[in-house]
Amino acid sequence: MPALIDHLANPRADRTAPLPGVLTAGIRSEAQTAIRDWPGYAPTPLIDLPGLAKRMGVGAAQYKDEAGRFGLGSFKALGGAYAVQRLVRQFGSGTGITFAAATDGNHGRSVAWGAKQADSRAVIYLHAGVSPGREAALRVLGAEIVRVSGNYDDSVRQCARDAAANDWHVVSDTAWDGYRDTPTAVMAGYSLIAAETIEQIGSDRPTHVLVQAGVGGVAAALCAEFRSAFGGAAPRFVVVEPSLAACLLESARQGGRTEVALAGETVMAGLSCGDPSPLAWEILDAGADDFVAVDDAFVPPAMRLLAAGEGGDPPIVAGESGVAGLSALLAAQEQPALWSALGLGRDSRVLLIGTEGATDPEIYNAIVGRTSEDVMAGGKR
Repeated sequence: MPALIDHLANPRADRTAPLPGVLTAGIRSEAQTAIRDWPGYAPTPLIDLPGLAKRMGVGAAQYKDEAGRFGLGSFKALGGAYAVQRLVRQFGSGTGITFAAATDGNHGRSVAWGAKQADSRAVIYLHAGVSPGREAALRVLGAEIVRVSGNYDDSVRQCARDAAANDWHVVSDTAWDGYRDTPTAVMAGYSLIAAETIEQIGSDRPTHVLVQAGVGGVAAALCAEFRSAFGGAAPRFVVVEPSLAACLLESARQGGRTEVALAGETVMAGLSCGDPSPLAWEILDAGADDFVAVDDAFVPPAMRLLAAGEGGDPPIVAGESGVAGLSALLAAQEQPALWSALGLGRDSRVLLIGTEGATDPEIYNAIVGRTSEDVMAGGKR
């Protein structure tokens, strides 16, 4: 397999000052407290993977598994639904209230789930690359679907136009001029992932955190939480994107937020975004240590590796977007210079953020060669 990967050490990374941006400790804490009070809340597991660590040549590997988050299959359950909750407190609920969102799949499920809890209407915009399986999962939650020609960024713009014309409430995970409060709430919800992880790791602090990014919301939220907890001694923060949609890496390279034309639809469907969120970029511009863009070719091996349970590790069901971090590690193994540039070695303790499970079972089965149920039957988490 060719080593198709791009890397940029962030020239503006700064550990000497507090991170800028609107995602303050108070805003994050408010979201975390609210979500911990939701019915059915439980921290998602942090899984030790000694077999994978040995295979990768690092000291330890851990996987924060978001597949079971509130039964929605991904970390996105934390963001959209929390933003809906805040909007309900402000504007009320009921059938006369409509929440609208553009999505690659997972964010829309969270918004639709939140709207359902509020007995309200959800209109979800899907671009051409969203699979029928992910559309079906949205319909189960009662969402009305609008298909949009083009890519994710096109669906965001169409959603915003229609919402303005119909007096709907947009619940987006990306921001634009005059629209910041709701995306801030979405990101604040995501920060709970890092807060839980910090509680779970105890004294075994990771040296590296690898986090995938689309528009950058979850990466920025986790970066802010880790930096708040550990200051300048926070783990090395590596943002991973698909090569076909590396808008954050390109922004870092250009020295400012940069929209990129998508070169195609990546298999990591949840990360298929060409326009970084301004709120996320405010944090990642100084908070991320490295940006990595990885080719789709590394995704199937990563998914199968986790499903197999390397060296006695528990099997893990991870979707295409959920293995971006591990895909980057597999790719870096083929480039010793990059492995070294990332500061990886036998003493490294690597934290991988598993953002989704098998959110489209048909795609998962086709890639892994087994159903998620068959994978989990091979062992317990």
